[in-house]
Amino acid sequence: MSKGIYVATMEPNSGKSVVVLGLMRMLLGKTAKVGYFRPIISDYEEGELDNHINTVVTHFELDLNYKKTFAFTRSQVLDLYNHGKSGEVLDEIIRKYKKLEEMFDFILVEGTDFSHESSVIELDLNILISKNLGLPVIIVAKGTGKEHRELIDSVQLAHDTFKEEVDVLSIMINKVEEDEVDTIKNLLKQRINNNTDISVIPKINSLSFPTVKEIVYALDGNVILGKQHLNNHTENFGVGAMHLRNYLTYLTDNTLVITPGDRADLILGALQANLSKNYPKISGIILTGGLTPEKPILELIKGLSSIVPLVSVEGATFSVANKIGAIKPKIYASNTKKINTSISTFEKHVNTLKLGDSLITFQSEIFTPRMFQYDLLQRALKNKKHIVLPEGYDERILRAAERLVNSHVVDITLIGEREKIAERIEKFHIPLDLNDVNIVWPLDSANFDDYSNTLYELRKHKGITLEYARDMMTDVSYYGTMMIYKGDADGMVSGAAHTTQHTLRPALQFIKTKPEVNIVSSVFFMCLEDRISIFGDCAINPNPNAEQLAEIAISSAQSAVNFGIEPKVAMLSYSSGSSGKGEDVENVRAATEIVKSKNPDLKIEGPIQYDAAVDMKVGQSKLPGSEVAGQANVLIFPDLNTGNNTYKAVQRETGATAIGPMLQGLNKPVNDLSRGCTVDDIYNTVIITAIQAQEF
Repeated sequence: MSKGIYVATMEPNSGKSVVVLGLMRMLLGKTAKVGYFRPIISDYEEGELDNHINTVVTHFELDLNYKKTFAFTRSQVLDLYNHGKSGEVLDEIIRKYKKLEEMFDFILVEGTDFSHESSVIELDLNILISKNLGLPVIIVAKGTGKEHRELIDSVQLAHDTFKEEVDVLSIMINKVEEDEVDTIKNLLKQRINNNTDISVIPKINSLSFPTVKEIVYALDGNVILGKQHLNNHTENFGVGAMHLRNYLTYLTDNTLVITPGDRADLILGALQANLSKNYPKISGIILTGGLTPEKPILELIKGLSSIVPLVSVEGATFSVANKIGAIKPKIYASNTKKINTSISTFEKHVNTLKLGDSLITFQSEIFTPRMFQYDLLQRALKNKKHIVLPEGYDERILRAAERLVNSHVVDITLIGEREKIAERIEKFHIPLDLNDVNIVWPLDSANFDDYSNTLYELRKHKGITLEYARDMMTDVSYYGTMMIYKGDADGMVSGAAHTTQHTLRPALQFIKTKPEVNIVSSVFFMCLEDRISIFGDCAINPNPNAEQLAEIAISSAQSAVNFGIEPKVAMLSYSSGSSGKGEDVENVRAATEIVKSKNPDLKIEGPIQYDAAVDMKVGQSKLPGSEVAGQANVLIFPDLNTGNNTYKAVQRETGATAIGPMLQGLNKPVNDLSRGCTVDDIYNTVIITAIQAQEF
């Protein structure tokens, strides 16, 4: 099941707070520990708190430290984007969300506010964040100020845009005129006629206008009298600049009176009107110009039986009025009346029983590359391992080592002469502190003789002499592999500057394969836009026979399990099902049957074509009823030529990240790099090697 829900808006002032407060109340009735998270908040002054966060955490008494409730301020995100560091934004948001996920049973995530000009960017960003958190979305839209068709068109566009990337669980239209609620709901259901829940919430006047307290805060006003009534809401305001007898005719319910502070006649007249049964109630009086009534007038006001807030502000009357007109209503933690009204409104107009059940039982199929890479990092951190990198002079190796050291994810040994490594990091300006890594040079190592003797004992039956063993041990690949064999390191990553054969030969000679494994094979973790696929074998075995192909499939499925992926295996060929004939397809068919006989519970389909394996529509048309067709995540290629070319084609044409190859079947993890590898490739391969090492 999903552990969270993402609330996203289409536009500013959509009434998202009503939805968030209602959802939080509903969730607390469904599960004991509910967390709250805002990936990006508006900028705020030092010493202040984000109002959304403060209101939710305070009112619902959540056991949650403020700094854990958000990842970035708006300006921080824009700065990182402007410097080409958008990936860091997502990584930090995922990290913070996952920390909360460990603490709570369910997380309510509130998207951005759309309060500035870059709302188009924010729409894309909200989609990207919800997708990378793997959360279903509730879309909140504003129903005021639009014709019916315009509203329905905009909501459908938002729904379709989100739906392309994430699951849309519900659409909530807010601030709709009471007599249009049913009409809007019916029109939306006709347009969006899938299983998306649709709710329409009417406009509530007490929530649609600012309170006197909000106005005082916005204008930095000084409350002279009536502090206990600051939560009065103001439905309209009027400037008192005429004679009292004329001004009284303009008063309506909950009017905010704005008048210069020296107009005692208007001040007293408005207060008397508030007490009179013949005039509507006012919400407060704003005194402009920084002026306040004289002392006798104040004493007279204090003696009245009912006093509305009397507030003094700086500025000319009409300038103040313009500022008040621009204030958007908010819900503060102290305004329990507004909070309770929000919750009761939500509960009245939203089917909370249906929505709650949908949230608690929802399961997302989305698994993005950043989610996967975060998961890899966390797995590696749980049990820190020691990885040896034999190619200590390679610039890419040194840059990856610096990243790994800063991540504190593994201990690193570099093989090379310390002086030469120091020269390389100085030449390439790499900020790697050599005191943070272990550096060893075989000929100077205290273990050299022991390693040489061990190799001699392991290989003397093959005719090698002790002298030859000593010579072999000067080779960095042999030395690094022997470190693993002797328990001085947990795994090795090499191949940036050496061939696959050079990297694997020592491993095959004395690390050897697991007892139940006959061949070493490889997989790539292909990080596609919205899922992770495992490709095997794309690096080691040129033309596997049926038994070998079956073993590759079994090993690859087990690798999927080890990395938190439920395997659905596709044995790829040029035909699907029983339609194709020929030696190659028969080899795949035989391999599939071998796997089924050895692992009857494994979900596997073969032979099957690539499009039928990954496209649900194609898969179900060619192999209806298959548990794998259209949703395969472990794809086994019939030969190295097909596999190697396909993974490179997918990588280049889709922009997918290919992590690997990761070798399968050895007694200890040794992984080979491509000589064209990047720093990211090395970093990722070291991490998966560390995770492999946790198995031993």
